[in-house]
Amino acid sequence: MRFVRTLIDSDKQHAESALPQELRELYDGDLHLPTPGAARPYVIANFVSTLDGVASYKIQGNSGGSTISASNPGDRFIMGLLRASADAVMVGAGTLHDVSAESLWTPEYAYPDAKRFYAEYRVNALHKPEYPLLVIVSGSGQLDLDRAIFRTPAMRTVVITTLAGRDELTRRGATALDSFEVHALDSSNGTIAPPAILQLLQSQFGVKTLLHEGGPTLFGQFLAADAIDEFFLTLSPQIAGRERVSSRPAIVQGVQFLPDAAPWFQTVSVKQQAAYLYLRYRRT
Repeated sequence: MRFVRTLIDSDKQHAESALPQELRELYDGDLHLPTPGAARPYVIANFVSTLDGVASYKIQGNSGGSTISASNPGDRFIMGLLRASADAVMVGAGTLHDVSAESLWTPEYAYPDAKRFYAEYRVNALHKPEYPLLVIVSGSGQLDLDRAIFRTPAMRTVVITTLAGRDELTRRGATALDSFEVHALDSSNGTIAPPAILQLLQSQFGVKTLLHEGGPTLFGQFLAADAIDEFFLTLSPQIAGRERVSSRPAIVQGVQFLPDAAPWFQTVSVKQQAAYLYLRYRRT
């Protein structure tokens, strides 16, 4: 059964299949991720945006990506597939805040109907643990510790924060919870450098492939640090618009590039389901 339809695929040169047959049929193709180098993990990012580039409405109760995608099944399926492929999934504190307190960053939470396929692929084909490591980046440490991710023993969660953020998490009672651990890194103005995050994940947790799920500010920091290797984008067929002074973020926030330094990507694949497009790019 084909779930999405492939329009363009320039990544067909591999002799061996990476995905089991069921997932290849649903994805209408294979999903090969390059072997990471020794310097740092291979970083893929996954976003959804409107046709005019809005990544979040920033309205209470409607700030998450599911509002932009309308919980499109193709988008949810690919999200689950990327989570199943990664050693770790990373989100910023803002992205965490924008979704339900019950949200879990597991493959089947994204798309429950493919739970068995994801599990067989992850455990039997990739020989990875049941779930990817969840990485939360928060400079302030002001996190709601009642969220499901902090109280689900099957999920391994690490919070990367600053020294001040570690003190705040301790004040909030983080040391009383066994479901996650906190790592404090040096920071500049409350911002943690992406290379330091990647070095920690590689050396302490053995992360080889990292899935970056936002938000726009954290994504911008990784782009500016030349630390994004691939970019998956679901293009949702709606237009959100912006007022002259708008709080609605684009895919990238907080950084801007000059023409001669702007990151460029090459098209790897284009897939389609109804009016939705699923784009995959690799950094040139």
